[in-house]
Amino acid sequence: MYAKIPIVSFVGKSNSGKTTLIVKVIKELKLRGYRVATIKHTHHNVDMDTKGKDSWKHSQAGADAVIIVSENKMGLFRTTSKRVSLKEMVETYLRDFDIIILEGYKTEPIPKIEVFRTENSDQMVCGNDEHLIAVISDKNPMIDVPYLPIDTETGKIVDFILSYLKIDSPV
Repeated sequence: MYAKIPIVSFVGKSNSGKTTLIVKVIKELKLRGYRVATIKHTHHNVDMDTKGKDSWKHSQAGADAVIIVSENKMGLFRTTSKRVSLKEMVETYLRDFDIIILEGYKTEPIPKIEVFRTENSDQMVCGNDEHLIAVISDKNPMIDVPYLPIDTETGKIVDFILSYLKIDSPV
């Protein structure tokens, strides 16, 4: 937990269904009134700005940071000399959320839920991780954490997360 904001990470092999499940969990949390932030970890070099747009032109001209602001949204594009730590991102940009959901970050010492499909792999990525709090799978992996079948109702998954992280109902 960083900045006292509850965090849970969904981990698993590529194409296991992490993103699909995260989208459902976000929607359920929003229906319940929570302020939700997400962070997606990738090993690929990502360019989040749109080629040809003014903000992209600012970056191309050499700006080290560009912020786009509209009536109800903002976006920050910033060049960094090193990977920004999870702690720094949370404490700098995400202090006013009820929960942060990560996709990836399998080596961070934070609560993790592994999405595991036997058709995709015969080994879990975090099966021996002391921070693994549950497995959502098409088959019970028979390890010492709660198992939820892959077709478990999203509301029950959210109930589990809120209970585990001790998150109260939003005001």
